[in-house]
Amino acid sequence: MNPLRKKRLIIILAILVGVGAAVGLALSALQENINLFYTPTQIANGEAPHDTRIRAGGMVEKGSLQRSPDSLDVKFVVTDFSKSVTITYRGILPDLFREGQGIVALGKINAEGVVVADEVLAKHDEKYMPPEVTKALKDSGQSAPTPAKEG
Repeated sequence: MNPLRKKRLIIILAILVGVGAAVGLALSALQENINLFYTPTQIANGEAPHDTRIRAGGMVEKGSLQRSPDSLDVKFVVTDFSKSVTITYRGILPDLFREGQGIVALGKINAEGVVVADEVLAKHDEKYMPPEVTKALKDSGQSAPTPAKEG
């Protein structure tokens, strides 16, 4: 083989190995930072991973909100009208958080199947619901309840 061609081949192979390593590292970093959405049914059925940060969402069941009197600990139940899952959270809930409305919680599932949230997101206004929650409710054969008008 011509020495010039051999040098070019080595350079091309080195570039391909470098690009492959860069793509591999990028995919590895993205895999660790991805937050997949799971419905209460999927969580209850054991489809959600326990050691990974996930997004869990649905409708907050009426009467399920429990606040600790001496701390910022909150516990509530989220449902997709098929199954329910308990969510615990330590912190101040968003102003728009209400029972009977859609939320998305970011956190990890503990050994008891409870989602330990480190962030809770509530809907923006009376008509908005997170797309994942709307799809989950539609898939379960339910429709989102219409908000009661105040007046």
